[in-house]
Amino acid sequence: MKKKFIATFIFAFSFVLIIAGCGNEKTNSTQKQENEEKEAEAVSGASQTSYTPYEELKDSYDIIIVGAGGAGMTAALEAKAKGLNPVILEKMPVAGGNTTKASSGMNASETKFQKEQGIEDSNDLFYEETLKGGHETNDKEMLRFFVDNSASAIEWLDTIGIRLNNLTITGGMNEKRTHRPEDGSAVGQYIVDGLLKNVQENGIPLFVNADVKEITEKDGIVNGVDVLFNQTEEKTITAKAVVVTTGGFGANMEMIKEVRSDLGDYVTTNQAGSTGDGIKMIEKLGGATVDLEQIQVHPTVQQEESYLIGEAVRGEGAILVSVEGKRFTNELDTRDKVTAAINELPEKSAYLVFDSGVKSRAKAIEQYEEMGFVLEGETIEALAEKMNVSSDELQVTLDTWNKAVTNKEDQAFGRTTGIENDLSKAPYYAIKIAPGIHYTMGGVKINTNTEVLNEEGQTIPGLFAAGEVTGALHGENRIGGNSVAEIIIFGRQAGVKSADYVKAQ
Repeated sequence: MKKKFIATFIFAFSFVLIIAGCGNEKTNSTQKQENEEKEAEAVSGASQTSYTPYEELKDSYDIIIVGAGGAGMTAALEAKAKGLNPVILEKMPVAGGNTTKASSGMNASETKFQKEQGIEDSNDLFYEETLKGGHETNDKEMLRFFVDNSASAIEWLDTIGIRLNNLTITGGMNEKRTHRPEDGSAVGQYIVDGLLKNVQENGIPLFVNADVKEITEKDGIVNGVDVLFNQTEEKTITAKAVVVTTGGFGANMEMIKEVRSDLGDYVTTNQAGSTGDGIKMIEKLGGATVDLEQIQVHPTVQQEESYLIGEAVRGEGAILVSVEGKRFTNELDTRDKVTAAINELPEKSAYLVFDSGVKSRAKAIEQYEEMGFVLEGETIEALAEKMNVSSDELQVTLDTWNKAVTNKEDQAFGRTTGIENDLSKAPYYAIKIAPGIHYTMGGVKINTNTEVLNEEGQTIPGLFAAGEVTGALHGENRIGGNSVAEIIIFGRQAGVKSADYVKAQ
């Protein structure tokens, strides 16, 4: 009995040692997996949502909305408010799409929150700065509608419990019109959570793992979709109108290389579902496309995880430095110009450098910390060592920048925004970044009623679209904060106009 006890004890003790040894051998692969899990948790709070069970699917609805990102859920809420019966079909396992990844904020002018905070702004100024940012190539009619309806979009969100009253600034803008959640946190997941809550409260069915393969039509009039559920069951669902809000094609490298072969080696910040499905389906129906070659590369992307570092970090005061520890550009110039400046560096990468003050104002940094992106130093010298840059050069760079902030004049690069606070509050931080594919500005052609147009400029009856699946609004370069505004402004319009169309039938 004693021998048996000793043998059992030795076996159990050995097993514990093996487990402990395995636990201490954390490989890079394991660490990357943990980062992926943290990212999934950070951007997919929606995964805990209870979606509509397949058993409740009907054969027909008033309006089918393809895609459950910000534009799709917004359209559904407006259609429901008009008394109709919409359904949302989402091919991914969770709702949210690229909206969950948005971090900086939502641009809008002449808003009640701007007025409350004494910020003088105008729709005309918003229009002119966006047009300039797009190199004067934006569709002017679409842009005018966009800016003139931006304040009411902020108001609408507020009425449904989504309050964006914390204001900052993004590149290419001269006024604080980028609206964020009250605590300064990332805007995307906050909006997705709020929209999902309203969708559920309004009894709007939302089916996930519902991959729409084709938009159906009869006699030239759109009348439903063919959809594959859970990759196994095919079904045709009819409707009096279809709203396509499937996003862009930033995760489809084959499509990207067809129109921009020079971007083939770039990482992408897009979620896996952004594969251009909606564009392809609409093209099959004769829908026109515009600006497909206009693909935005974002300057500040963490490369190992292909993760966007939001523009709000720079908007709250961060600077960019090279491996020499020196600034090399106006950090809040338009995205195309900042990207070009980084690509002109021999290493084609840079560091975002900021202090604890920036960290307290840009809450998304907490998420970047959790994902392991942020270097920290109690002193500038300690941070420089972790960055592997000259501490003397970094110190001179920060001293020069802080003097520019004090004098409100950046003599080196002419930066005029995001210079209210110097970088003098320890600890100090840095994130290594380089450019990455971020946004596809081209897509299907629509009018201000969100009706899809064919090559002759005529509407395709019963077919509407909104969000990144569409093109022409941004021209050759999108201003940071305008994509979130677009999905809400035109998502609302798609819900209203598709409802009006159905009622007129």
